[in-house]
Amino acid sequence: MADQDVAPYGPRYPARRLLELVGDKWTPIVLFSLSDSTRRFSEIQRAIPDVSKKMLIQVLRALEQAGLVERTVYPVVPPKTEYRLTPDGRRLHEPVAALCTWATEHEAFLDELHRRRADG
Repeated sequence: MADQDVAPYGPRYPARRLLELVGDKWTPIVLFSLSDSTRRFSEIQRAIPDVSKKMLIQVLRALEQAGLVERTVYPVVPPKTEYRLTPDGRRLHEPVAALCTWATEHEAFLDELHRRRADG
């Protein structure tokens, strides 16, 4: 095993592995939007108005590939596609929801951090 694999914060470090799954801009928000129900693609897109259709498709496909989201396509015209969290997705939802809830409760703090970062 390489030294970086056994280092305390190496590639196998659990937090790094978690952030590889959910550490981008859109994945936690998409997971959180599916927390309470099955949703159609258009419902998810309306709930997250600044995500592009292309990006939402990419995130949903990645989540489906990871086994966190289940997609159901109904053979109707126009096509109807629904997404819901799998049991693994619901398990991962817990830390994501905690992060999203914390962010909502500390919005003023986050505003200040963003302001400082923008001021350089």
